[in-house]
Amino acid sequence: MPADPAAAQPGTDPFAWIDEARERRRSAGLVRTLNPRPADSDLLDLASNDYLGLARHPEVTRAAAAAAHRWGAGATGSRLVTGTTELHAQLEGELAEYCGFEAALVLSSGYAANLAAVTALTAPGSLVVSDAGNHASLIDGCRLSRARTAVVPHGDPEAVHKALDAAHAEPDYEGRAVVVSDSVFSVDGDSAPLAGYATACRAHGAALLVDDAHGLGVLGEGGRGALHAAGLAGDRDVVATMTLSKSLGSQGGAVLGPAKVIEHLVNTARTFIFDTGLAPAAAGGALAALRLLRREPQRADRARAVARELHRRLTAGGLSAVLPDAAVVSVRAPSPEAAVRWAADCRAAGLRVGCFRPPSVPDGISRLRLTARGDLTDRQIDEAVGAILSTAPTA
Repeated sequence: MPADPAAAQPGTDPFAWIDEARERRRSAGLVRTLNPRPADSDLLDLASNDYLGLARHPEVTRAAAAAAHRWGAGATGSRLVTGTTELHAQLEGELAEYCGFEAALVLSSGYAANLAAVTALTAPGSLVVSDAGNHASLIDGCRLSRARTAVVPHGDPEAVHKALDAAHAEPDYEGRAVVVSDSVFSVDGDSAPLAGYATACRAHGAALLVDDAHGLGVLGEGGRGALHAAGLAGDRDVVATMTLSKSLGSQGGAVLGPAKVIEHLVNTARTFIFDTGLAPAAAGGALAALRLLRREPQRADRARAVARELHRRLTAGGLSAVLPDAAVVSVRAPSPEAAVRWAADCRAAGLRVGCFRPPSVPDGISRLRLTARGDLTDRQIDEAVGAILSTAPTA
């Protein structure tokens, strides 16, 4: 057989294409770099996902340290072998009870939780209806599921109705459907029309799977989450995923839902079965944060109030920002390059902010992403607003 003239020749660099890809990223202003942060910093942090300011709370850090001392630095194995401790079971029970679900399953990350839920609840021949604004972990779950995926316009229950209707006309449709959506979208901080999605699901016998990563600790009574706020928590056709790394200030993820769904995931979800269990320190820290939230539910109210205040003052200052439904405040920038400069100028002014650019943003609009932490003081809000307005691009 003649040699392929396009094939790499012996001795050539098999990764030469990376140089070209890097140059394309540089030309588009989309180069990303790792910037290690010190343990202590003078910067005011509005970039992390520590919505309630619990990551460094003494109760949470003491509980994490105590768990590491008692159970070891790592889980030592997968959850089905040695990686489940009494601490994991305790966390699952209390998380499910607080959020209003029958059962919960803790995994090593929110990303793993979404992959587990989407892939275990679908199959070839089934349908996944996915909101166009969904997080990458839900999108990857759809891709790995081998189900047919219908991506519908963002926040549009009628489009979900139509996608589910259309599925019944497909000759290979086997009748199983799951609608997947974030509860609060991480780019703009807007919330999903969960009641409308639930109505569409129930009209067609579909399940509703909601990633409540940005709702837990912020929405619902005492921060019980968006599904609790919508009156959907604990319903037999509803499953939630969430992360322990945002409002609970720790690390890990969880799936919550009917007990039979959780039992099914234990037996079928590959990111649960073949992954090492969550480290005991993370489980202990998350459990302490959950108990603190139960004791101090006003933290959720404060996070929402800070978000609204940031939005009010930034828009009054002439910036374009999306009205926040939870604790994410999205401020638009004129270009990727301007967003990077703006974030750097904020940092020089003593403020750390998030910088979202394509491909992280589905609409191609670059932004500063602000975390309205519930532990921010009024003075810190003043400082943050001042830094953002004084460094804003002029065009």
